[in-house]
Amino acid sequence: MRKKMVCMVLAVLTACTFLCGCGSKVKNDNVDKKEGKVVNIYSWNTEFKGIYEAYAKDLAKKHGVDVNFIVVTNDYSAYQTNLDEALAEQDKAIDDDKVDIFLIEADYASKYVKSDYTLDVVKDVGLKKEDLSQQYQYTKDIVSDNNLLKGVSWQATPGLFAYRRSIAKKVLGTDDPNKVQEKLKDWNSFDKVARQMNTAGYKMLSGYDDAFRTFSNNMSGPWVENNKIRIDDSMLRWVKQTKEYTDKNYNNKTTLWSPRWSKDQGPEGNVFGFFYSTWGINFTLKGNSLADKDKKAEKGNGIYGDYAVCEGPQPYYWGGTWICAANGSDNIPFIKDLMYRLTCDLDTMKKITMDTLDYTNNQKAMEEIADSDYSSDFLGGQNHIALFAEAAKKIDMSNITEYDSGLNEKFQSAMHDYFDGKVDYDTALDNFYGEIKKRYPKLSH
Repeated sequence: MRKKMVCMVLAVLTACTFLCGCGSKVKNDNVDKKEGKVVNIYSWNTEFKGIYEAYAKDLAKKHGVDVNFIVVTNDYSAYQTNLDEALAEQDKAIDDDKVDIFLIEADYASKYVKSDYTLDVVKDVGLKKEDLSQQYQYTKDIVSDNNLLKGVSWQATPGLFAYRRSIAKKVLGTDDPNKVQEKLKDWNSFDKVARQMNTAGYKMLSGYDDAFRTFSNNMSGPWVENNKIRIDDSMLRWVKQTKEYTDKNYNNKTTLWSPRWSKDQGPEGNVFGFFYSTWGINFTLKGNSLADKDKKAEKGNGIYGDYAVCEGPQPYYWGGTWICAANGSDNIPFIKDLMYRLTCDLDTMKKITMDTLDYTNNQKAMEEIADSDYSSDFLGGQNHIALFAEAAKKIDMSNITEYDSGLNEKFQSAMHDYFDGKVDYDTALDNFYGEIKKRYPKLSH
């Protein structure tokens, strides 16, 4: 999903490491054979390693295997490049060097889902359809091809708008999530609040990319049709709004993951709110809110407790991580147990949410928490799971394509120059098309 790392790292972690791959076609004929001694897992960060160690580490002993995580960061597509190289050698590698599991994100899921290098988790891995029945449909749609399910996720990642309670009280007269939502219920209302924030000395958003996913997830059609790029009206609305917010000083002209963007979420920030999905709130926003990251995350440390969430102007999702079984793996029994434990087991799903604030991929588990007296200290006592549960039902994945990762990335970067005033819109658009032609030569516009 998720969580871009700012520096380029290639690391092999012993005992537990991540792998993700793509490569030559390999016949999976070893399901009934004795398991291999090493399970190789590819990924771009250590998030899944942490989930595995906290909730499924005992499976290694049960199956008599060593779990080896191989981590390659996502910067400059390094992860996919290394993954592709590993999978290309899959049929030549000795069993304990083969890719067994690899992780993917939604933006490039289609590339691997449509290949022969991912196994069907029902027919090949052995999960039952009833095991998967509580997973959100959109999380299955993203990794399905010709009625084959090529991956599973422990996360569902609906998005919300996280806002500062103290700023809401000063400017809007209330910090109540229901009342704030009414003021942000659509984009015209959102723009009106942006003007109010500006008058009061605050920024509505931090920078150029904050609202991007909300617009890109609500396009009327896919980025590409018949190998032709289409610029959806929703993306034009993002460009228009962001240019206006930049010119009128409604934002701080930041980009995602930049130091200033992170700082804007903390005690010294003057930004009203941020669009974030589930992982963003518990893994990113909470940490950025602290004055002292070495001290306990609790009220009194920075602005911990000053945030709340509401649905915002449109439903959307952002990120998520899927577990894929690699064709040719000799550790199918381990993979089956791992997939079941981390994506199907009700008790595990509830525990992950209770432990981490993350929103897990089990409707029954999440509805039980939504209907309970659960509350988040970080969000001022709010039960944000209830809001996520409603938002998750509205996610539409009908427009996803295998080109989304590159198109989203290049469109954003091209428009940054326009927002900065370095080029006009037509030049920015030409630059976008030029970059896409290099990356996807068969596409036209």
